[in-house]
Amino acid sequence: MGDNVEMGIYPTSKALAKAQELESDLVEISPKASPPVCKIMDYKKFLYEQKKRDKALKAKATKVVVKEIRFGPQTDDHDYEFKKRHAEKFLKDGAKLKAYVFFKGRSIVYKDQGEILLLKLAQELEELGKVEQMPKLEGKRMTMFIAPKTKK
Repeated sequence: MGDNVEMGIYPTSKALAKAQELESDLVEISPKASPPVCKIMDYKKFLYEQKKRDKALKAKATKVVVKEIRFGPQTDDHDYEFKKRHAEKFLKDGAKLKAYVFFKGRSIVYKDQGEILLLKLAQELEELGKVEQMPKLEGKRMTMFIAPKTKK
């Protein structure tokens, strides 16, 4: 398509005829506008450029990383501190944190201990991240999400 194409507003039948005359395609750009906006161009080239734009936008998008930390309902202090240090590192690196307590067998009777454990973790990580989802029991897991606080 060259620069000698004249710009103008055509009714649909004339626009189609003009596109055929120029051996190009009539591409609908904005179908919701009144009247719909169309452009005479090479459709394959249009698709190629649109894919290229979408790919560039996708590459710029930030990817959310979710790290998981698993506790038991009766996790002792040393193990808790060890896992808390890992959680701090994950949040400092900008990853979301999924902390969960897994109840095996009959340990489901200690679901209050699991909730206390997760709330304690949330409180101790308060300066690094904010709770996105409070502890919630789903089957044999009690899950909580913590998102890192954005740096200003």
